[in-house]
Amino acid sequence: MMIKRLLLVLALVAALAFVVAGCGDANDSSSGDSGAAASSDGGSKEVSGNSAGAGSSAQDAAMQAWIAGLQSTSPDATVSYDPVGSGGGREQFVSGGVDFAGSDSALADDELKGAQDRCGGPDNLIEIPVYVSPIAVIYNVPGVDTLQLSPETAAKIFNQKITNWNDAAIAADNPDAKLPDLRISPVNRSDESGTTANFTDWLSQAAPKDWTYPPDGNWPVKGGEAAEGTSGVVDAVKNGKGTIGYADESQAGELGVAKIKVGSEYVAPSADAAAAVLDKSKESTDAGKYVFTFTLDRKVEGTYPVTLVSYQIACTKYDSADKGALVKALYSYIISPEGQDAAAKNAGSAPISDQLRQQIQPAVDAIGSGS
Repeated sequence: MMIKRLLLVLALVAALAFVVAGCGDANDSSSGDSGAAASSDGGSKEVSGNSAGAGSSAQDAAMQAWIAGLQSTSPDATVSYDPVGSGGGREQFVSGGVDFAGSDSALADDELKGAQDRCGGPDNLIEIPVYVSPIAVIYNVPGVDTLQLSPETAAKIFNQKITNWNDAAIAADNPDAKLPDLRISPVNRSDESGTTANFTDWLSQAAPKDWTYPPDGNWPVKGGEAAEGTSGVVDAVKNGKGTIGYADESQAGELGVAKIKVGSEYVAPSADAAAAVLDKSKESTDAGKYVFTFTLDRKVEGTYPVTLVSYQIACTKYDSADKGALVKALYSYIISPEGQDAAAKNAGSAPISDQLRQQIQPAVDAIGSGS
């Protein structure tokens, strides 16, 4: 009897040990699954290394928010961005000097081939809209707290045909304003700029009789004050008297910001009114599987027409897998709802729509595939 009892106890102990071991294996398996799930967000929690970009100064505030968001989950990743201007960013990207670029205008025809070659073929180039923001017409005129401008009046001011603030055309746009007898000092970008390209595109569309220059990233009118970068224009307008310029609305600060006439009403710059321009515009026919660019319609009532749609430019393949993974993680965060909200808070931009996100998601997914 004693032997039977002893054998029964030993059997129970062995069974209990088997159950405990099984639970341990199950727990280990569960932990492994949890870890995999935690890193299934595009790899952003596993990326490391260094990546450099350059380009749009208007995008700079948003880019700093995007970099901070990525690095909060990838502390071993280092991303830098030089707000050298859209033209400089595109040039550095084409030459292979940076891994990615920000641009407030799409790659021009003479740049597109170079960018495609750099990436290893047309279908390896990525160009996606990630940042939508109003361009503010900023001014510094003593005694003028509010200002309204029709496209025709703005064109004559920046074309230096209207040279004094008490001009009859400005008075007609602002019947209740006390306009000073003060010389107008227009300020433009000195560097090639996507902001300039968008600003001159608006003038050429909305006031073709008074602005006869084609849209261009280089300022076409000589004789005004020129400043480098968005911050340079803002500083020049701020430190001058009777000055007027154009800059991303997020960086206007305490300067005066004009309302722009669209149809029969004057519209102030806002993220929602800027986003409406993109929603009502058509996609361009640029070649490339992952190239998504748009031709903006700047004459639609209910929108703010002086708007820029800014792009991110990259490749689907890089020399190293780690570099591709880092760029992919950055772009995944940029187009995510969280990334777009971060940009909106830091830069006042308009988040891209869910429809547009779905349209450009395959381009981001392709980074690192080399195809």
